[in-house]
Amino acid sequence: MAEFIDLRSDTVTRPTAGMREAMASAEVGDDVYGEDPTVAALEAEVAALFGHEAALFAPSGSMANQIALQLVVPPGDELLCDADAHVVTYEIGAAAAYGGISSRTWPAVGADVDPEVVAGMVRPDGYFAVPTRAIAVEQTHNRGGGGVIPLATLRELRRVADDHGLALHCDGARIWHAHVADGVPPAEYGALFDTLSVCLSKGLGAPVGSLVVGSAEKIARARFVRKRMGGGMRQVGILAAAGRYALANHVERLAEDHAKAARLAEAVAPYGVLATAVRTNIVPLDLTKHALDAPALAAAARERGLLISVLGPRTARLVTHMDVSNDQIDRSAETLTTLLRA
Repeated sequence: MAEFIDLRSDTVTRPTAGMREAMASAEVGDDVYGEDPTVAALEAEVAALFGHEAALFAPSGSMANQIALQLVVPPGDELLCDADAHVVTYEIGAAAAYGGISSRTWPAVGADVDPEVVAGMVRPDGYFAVPTRAIAVEQTHNRGGGGVIPLATLRELRRVADDHGLALHCDGARIWHAHVADGVPPAEYGALFDTLSVCLSKGLGAPVGSLVVGSAEKIARARFVRKRMGGGMRQVGILAAAGRYALANHVERLAEDHAKAARLAEAVAPYGVLATAVRTNIVPLDLTKHALDAPALAAAARERGLLISVLGPRTARLVTHMDVSNDQIDRSAETLTTLLRA
């Protein structure tokens, strides 16, 4: 059988030839000593993009998120977020295990966050209740089908945070997709958040790496937290060079992935399985009313050379990315429609 078409995630991409060249020629030093010039350049570039003072390179999005949360929520205090948020769904309880952070969630609504609902959940100090210290949102929203939280909603959340003296964190794993989809400059997003995590290996094609973004004071603390979590790295400029190449070459092309996802969504829409409107590069499938459940659909697709993600008994996901060609999208659509109509 020919090589699989892999629509499980946009993390499965491989470095391009140009990216590999950039990695091979990267100038490096010991980053724990603060002596890797390529890492320093990447951190300065990303901080400037989001209008913040500083940034810190981390080996993964989960570590970047958890470092950021420890900067804004003291042990024993509370974080508010979506019930489907990555920080409490896919990070193996790290907020509690590493940061001693208590979390409370609003119902899973993807990108359709209601700031007034969030405001009503805030607990003040006193009465021996766990005090709320921060709000976290996800942009774009993974389990929300790649939905983009509108800028107006984020501004209202900033108002809620300010009114209650809270920090606002953005899990920006796919914030580049939001930037391309809605045309919002990264600095405009950055102005709304106390901390952000931004990923280089989802969509942008870098093999590894995320950054924590914030004030100089926060990022100085973040370096200690990163070291405590085992994230101190040495000649990591080889990986930072991949991130710099990705930022220079792979951001605007994300529109191509959005177009691919839209084509897949159009193909499966007649079968009543689209969980939500498709805005970016994620096509969520709700198979509640279909004869096939998610594991059965994934198994049948695999037999035909197509890999998709199973997120639950009746929930599946397709994710487009730079390593999937237009021809492969057409073949994937044909496979899915054949299976869904059976």
